[in-house]
Amino acid sequence: MDIEEDGSCMQMDTDDLITNGDISESMGKLIIDESSSSTFKKKPVIIFLVGMEGSGKTTFLRRLVCYTQAWNISGYVINLDPAVTNLPFGANIDIRDTVRYKEVMKQYNIRANSAILTSFNLFATKFDEVISAIKNRADQLDYVLVDTPGQIDIFTLSASGAIITEAFASTFPTVVTYVVDTPRSQSPTTFINNMLYACSILNKTGLPLVLAFNKTDVAQHQFAFQWMKDFEVFRAALASENSYTSNLTQSLSLFLEEFYKNLRTVGVSAVSGAGIDGFFQTINASANEYLEIYRSDLDKGQIEKPRLVDERCKEYMDKLRKEMEKTKGDMVALSTSLKDREGNTMNMSVKECVEGDDDFFGRYTDDEEFTDGDEDGDEDEALASFCT
Repeated sequence: MDIEEDGSCMQMDTDDLITNGDISESMGKLIIDESSSSTFKKKPVIIFLVGMEGSGKTTFLRRLVCYTQAWNISGYVINLDPAVTNLPFGANIDIRDTVRYKEVMKQYNIRANSAILTSFNLFATKFDEVISAIKNRADQLDYVLVDTPGQIDIFTLSASGAIITEAFASTFPTVVTYVVDTPRSQSPTTFINNMLYACSILNKTGLPLVLAFNKTDVAQHQFAFQWMKDFEVFRAALASENSYTSNLTQSLSLFLEEFYKNLRTVGVSAVSGAGIDGFFQTINASANEYLEIYRSDLDKGQIEKPRLVDERCKEYMDKLRKEMEKTKGDMVALSTSLKDREGNTMNMSVKECVEGDDDFFGRYTDDEEFTDGDEDGDEDEALASFCT
């Protein structure tokens, strides 16, 4: 790969096509072995934002970026959604700079969701470059904010999602945040569905999990906390629903009681900024949990994490390789190097963010597209509008 560095910024100067043979060679760099323990860094904290479509995940990430601006916290932003049209924030690393989503659809003659998964798989083969870029800045960063695809299964259940999660978790303290749509969760059945998905993510990743109940400016989140603490309160709310799933929902709630006990939760509003202080406090507590439990077990040899990670990564990559082989040697749209934008996205005005940024958030809803800078790459203009 040809990567030219100017200071700390890598420039993408070629857009070549690579074959399955190149993919296999690139995936080999992602195998995590026992040496990863010696290169582990205690900062920055990696924050994965995961949530259902419409939960306000991307808008919430913009609020987090604005918060880091206001308090001079050193942050880094990664976008892993190849299908997003425009972002309401500046991304230091953007999957769209590496994988051409629309070209994948054309070449493979596949639909949108399949193209997103294929693009995500392709980007995973280049993820060693992402890890290297963050390692080079580790001492200068406090948090890395990672936005994931709105199609949540693509990240949580795919082989490439597991590879990316393991790559981060073996190198930096990593926390997963599940963003919940609070107004929609006022239905007991929807609430349980969200809790089951959160439980699934916790089981899949094995990492500290934070539940962020978003949109508290529309509906307060205290009801959810009560449902999690007191089954009788939840059952009373469920009694008002007349559906054939009521008995199942009630049984699942009892099953999840143990899950609730060790779960960190926080109420936030991406629009008003309420609860953001508490969110970062919860993230810090989860990062300490990662270091004290997940990482200390590895260092003490109580679990054979390096070997298990190595085996899992090989398993995931074998699965990923099989998915790639379906192309039968066809060329794929993938850049030969990663475009890593300079961290100067953090040097912008944040006055409107601190004051609530009502003008921005008032113009958009979860179902509308955001407007960013010049789509052809006028980065300076795009960054100038960031948090303003």
